[in-house]
Amino acid sequence: MIKSDKKPLKDYVVVDVRDDDFLGGNIVNCLRAPSTKFEDNIDTLVEQTKDVPKVIFHCSLSQQRGPKAARIYAEHRESAETSETNVPQEILVLRGGFSQFQAAFRKDPELVEKWRKEVWDYSF
Repeated sequence: MIKSDKKPLKDYVVVDVRDDDFLGGNIVNCLRAPSTKFEDNIDTLVEQTKDVPKVIFHCSLSQQRGPKAARIYAEHRESAETSETNVPQEILVLRGGFSQFQAAFRKDPELVEKWRKEVWDYSF
C-alpha cells in the first residue's frame, strides 16, 4: 500500500505506538502516538484521522500495545462519531509489528526510514 498510488493521511495512515523503542527506525510517513500518552491524545488522533479509510496500528511486535491502541481508538471513534466522522473506516493491526517489518524491508527507503543497525543487531 505504501508503495502504491495511495497517499498517507488521505488513503491510509500507519500509527506507531512504540515508546522509547521507537529509536532505530520507523515506517515512512507514520504518525507517532506513544502508548504511554495514547489515551491523553486520543481526541487529536481521532480528529486527525476521521476521513482516512484505513488506520493501521503497530508497536514493536504488535502483541500488546498496538492491538490495545487499535481497540481504544475504535471505541473512542465510535463514541465520538457525529455526522462529520461517519466515513467508513477499517482499523487494522500490523502483524509482527515493526520488528518483522524492519527485518523484511529495512533496506527499502520508501518503506523504512531512520533505521539504525546498532539497535537491531543482536549479535554481540
